[in-house]
Amino acid sequence: MKFLKNIRKLSDRSDEELILHYREQADVAILGILYQRYIHLVYGVCLKYFKNREDSQDAVMQIFEKLVDDLLQHQVTYFRGWLYVVVRHYCIRKVSQEGKRVQQNQEFFDEKFMESTLEWSPVDDTEPGDMNRLLEDCLEQLKAEQQSCIRLFYLQEKCYQEIGEQLSLPLNKVKSYIQNGKRNLKLCIERKHEPSA
Repeated sequence: MKFLKNIRKLSDRSDEELILHYREQADVAILGILYQRYIHLVYGVCLKYFKNREDSQDAVMQIFEKLVDDLLQHQVTYFRGWLYVVVRHYCIRKVSQEGKRVQQNQEFFDEKFMESTLEWSPVDDTEPGDMNRLLEDCLEQLKAEQQSCIRLFYLQEKCYQEIGEQLSLPLNKVKSYIQNGKRNLKLCIERKHEPSA
């Protein structure tokens, strides 16, 4: 009960007073009161950058965790303005990291499956590389027909006709398995290559 009274008392304090109390006591509950005042603004900025609710909600929580240390390390006189800069920098960095990851995945996929020539850049099994292992792992997860068609078409460089004859499949099925297999392969690579939060 005493805790709730203290919280109510603190809720009436100014931002500056709460920062001072937080710096003295390092009590996350005090920071929570302060953060709650601006959480809708934080969410709004995150939504502007991430364009979806789930990522924005995750960011709101991660930014709070970041503030636990940051507010102890920096002299903050105007919390709202400082918080906006922290949130903006956080979002820009995350969006930039995500953009680089997506670009890397796309470049890797394009290198392996070059759409313009429909040629496979063979995987050198002796070459160490996480992406090649990732590719092999994702190939293993494809449905049997998709995996067989992908391997025959790209690794063994067989044409649709030869694949159809070898697997006893009509040409339209071969094309479908290759197209769907490529799409599923790309999705798998992107999913597995996501950085851990």
